[in-house]
Amino acid sequence: MRLARLGSSHPTRLSFLYAMLRRLQREGWTFDRPLFQLDDRGVGRAVYTVRGPERTYSLVAFAHDLPDHLRSDRVIATRWDATFALHDGVPSAEDLDRLEANVPLQEAGRISPRELTLARANRSVRLFEHVVESLAAGRQPDPAEVAPVGYLMRTTAVYGSGKFGAADRALIADRAELKGPFQAEMLTVWLIRAFTVDLVEHLAAVRGGDRAVPLDPAMRRRFGVGNSTGLGMAPFLVNHPVLLNNWVMAREKALAAVRALPDATPRARAAFADALAAARANAAAWRSDHPLQIEKLADLRHDLALVEASADAHLCAPSPWDALWRWGEATLSLEGQEALLALLLEPHGDVVDALCETMDADEGAHFRIDGAMTVGALRDLLAGPYRWALAPDYASREESARFWYVSEEKLEPRLGERHEEDGAEREDPLGVGRDVAALAAALAKRPAEEPLATFLMAEPGHRHVVRRVQIGARHPYAEVHDNLLSSTMMPIDLLRAKLAFFGATRFDPRSDRWVRIALFQEAPFPHEHLEATV
Repeated sequence: MRLARLGSSHPTRLSFLYAMLRRLQREGWTFDRPLFQLDDRGVGRAVYTVRGPERTYSLVAFAHDLPDHLRSDRVIATRWDATFALHDGVPSAEDLDRLEANVPLQEAGRISPRELTLARANRSVRLFEHVVESLAAGRQPDPAEVAPVGYLMRTTAVYGSGKFGAADRALIADRAELKGPFQAEMLTVWLIRAFTVDLVEHLAAVRGGDRAVPLDPAMRRRFGVGNSTGLGMAPFLVNHPVLLNNWVMAREKALAAVRALPDATPRARAAFADALAAARANAAAWRSDHPLQIEKLADLRHDLALVEASADAHLCAPSPWDALWRWGEATLSLEGQEALLALLLEPHGDVVDALCETMDADEGAHFRIDGAMTVGALRDLLAGPYRWALAPDYASREESARFWYVSEEKLEPRLGERHEEDGAEREDPLGVGRDVAALAAALAKRPAEEPLATFLMAEPGHRHVVRRVQIGARHPYAEVHDNLLSSTMMPIDLLRAKLAFFGATRFDPRSDRWVRIALFQEAPFPHEHLEATV
């Protein structure tokens, strides 16, 4: 649970987008595109519909004519190349008109509980134009141009869970296909991916006429959806401790189950080799200009080569998968270890996939502080599961260098420099370690046998952290074991940890506070009916 490891996370078969694709495949969901009304400039609207055993969902897409000088990935942008909403069911003509009046406005508009998400995306201008030009001329895009980017559009926000009028999470959480984390959002992005490819093929046909060709299926698979993610996502893992616990618990149980297997079957070894080859190809194509990520990529490429050279020897040993993991722990960097974890899970869907059903959390359930617990018992928790929080000197400038707050203008999380900027008086309580240390100091002055109820009546300012520590006592993976106020803390580690659980690849930090990634690269498209195993 240290940031250095969390910030080296890789997607696994437990990641949310892969869980969604397997469900759609397993349950025989079908797809159609009932509406595609785009003019010669690529402006208009389209509808993409998926139908399952019980329900139907539709992505409503609006394509816009956006001048280059107005294109921005910043949250303060007001216009985009495309905007989207995921509709519950099949939209009527009235629904489409209502959505067209609101969805392109994003935060300035309003959708309804009949919509589950609201999203927007911008073109990757150079690659988008290259693909259109190539297809219009009757040829496929240059793989050397595609590989470094890997997407035609990148989303700058995918909102759900009640934002801007969308359906509240509680209204849809009991649906089997949406029960897992972020399933509506993953479905939205998957359908956006289909739209982006249809859009370039449409524009190529307009430009090239009879000469134009569609994307070759193998080339088409190389395109995912990009995403630009900043600090708005970072506090999520801190604010949802039970959910974080369940995500990591599933991962740890999956790893333990694979390590316990007594042998490595020929089928599993072949699947491992295929996954390793794909991982090495991905690492070779993965590019970043950020110094930290350049170093991580060097470690990853080196370590994957070591895995390829060493795996066979370990897979012939007793408890082969455990032997390979123990070797990796002793030999590989954190980046390599996390990649190895993903590789170990990949051949073993029959062992680990059911754990996807354990990764949600009923965070609406009321948690009552146990006021009968004694001060001494709580001290023991702080000295055990929370001892990581007691190590830093929070009085030092370095360990209290940052503060988290919410921007008044955009209502988005931000990170301030405590000793250089104003606003620390409006700090959000994300410095869990500091708050735990303050609680420990206060408890040290009270009798060990005193009930917490008595302590909290005298010092109610500690209620939030007492509640958190009691939650953490029941959920061993509920906390990030690092000081989130430190001058050396890297917010992108929080972003990568969450995005890896989504299923993101090609992490490309643009600073220590925002990152670009890709989703759904090499995954099947809706029109392929999910015939390929994922």
